[in-house]
Amino acid sequence: MINHKNPWLYFPNPNKNALIRLFCFPYAGGGTRIFKNWTDHLSDTIEIAAIRLPGREGRLSEKPFTKMSDLVENMTPNLLPYLDKPFAFFGHSMGALISFEVAHQLLKNYGIQPCHLFASGHPAPQLPDLDPPIHQLPESDFIREINQLNGTPQEVLQDQELMKLLIPILRADFSILETYNYTRKQPLNCPITVFGGLDDPEANETELRAWYQQTNKSFEQYMFPGDHFFIHSASSEIFPIIGTLARKVQARR
Repeated sequence: MINHKNPWLYFPNPNKNALIRLFCFPYAGGGTRIFKNWTDHLSDTIEIAAIRLPGREGRLSEKPFTKMSDLVENMTPNLLPYLDKPFAFFGHSMGALISFEVAHQLLKNYGIQPCHLFASGHPAPQLPDLDPPIHQLPESDFIREINQLNGTPQEVLQDQELMKLLIPILRADFSILETYNYTRKQPLNCPITVFGGLDDPEANETELRAWYQQTNKSFEQYMFPGDHFFIHSASSEIFPIIGTLARKVQARR
């Protein structure tokens, strides 16, 4: 019997009859609400399991992780009870990088891996990050950099109480990204599909295409109009692509 009250996970619509479980990893500063309505747009053969990281939502009292290795080592064992059926990973931006590392941790420690990896809005992990780090900037400069990403509503940026809660989470998340050290790995034995925004300054088409080196299976890349947060504006085009995965799983049954 699956426990749907695991603090690491949020199930918007628990569905024991689903054929596949899609674990959704958020971008920096994001929470499970990003994926709350995804079940409204995907087949009921897909169950959404949104990753809830420490320091946000129901885990506000917990200290957020600042290192990728610590986060992955703590998260991965908590996902094991939910890998009882075919599963896939979707991650946007920071979430793409985390999902990639969790996939390798599962393969290394338990000999299992997702049947598909959807990496969105982040350059391939083997590419160096050439942007100057921002996670230790003074608060005003840090907020200005966050504002340029266009992912935080202006009403939030101007709300001092909300920002007081959000800034430590964002600093921790950007620390995860900016201190990440890629170590060479064998390619995954699952297909990888990559999504990108045509006007995304954080991940261009060439940087996204380099994900093909991380799989021994098929690779697909889709580019959509929009900036770094194209997953919101282009969601109606993204959902059908994800939906084809469940049909492929069903065809193999």
